[in-house]
Amino acid sequence: MSVSRIPDYSEHSFDGMLYWFASMSERGLLFHPDDPADEIYEIATGEATFTPAESLQANEILKAMFNQFGDKVYEAAHPIFMKRMGIQLDA
Repeated sequence: MSVSRIPDYSEHSFDGMLYWFASMSERGLLFHPDDPADEIYEIATGEATFTPAESLQANEILKAMFNQFGDKVYEAAHPIFMKRMGIQLDA
């Protein structure tokens, strides 16, 4: 049995979403919240980024986020994506 690389999403709040996206980024697993995890592939190898179990876990977490927070999921993800791409947001 393998250990999931998907971080827990235990704090169901805006800050909890920020933490989850930041944790995904730190692990090199960040992807757009509209994309199903099972459709994410490594560009260099063409291999699936996530195992089936990880895909299910990530998709369930995002579903819970959208159910509770709607479009605020994008607001939480945005600064994490920008930081990952090296783009500094205006203060």
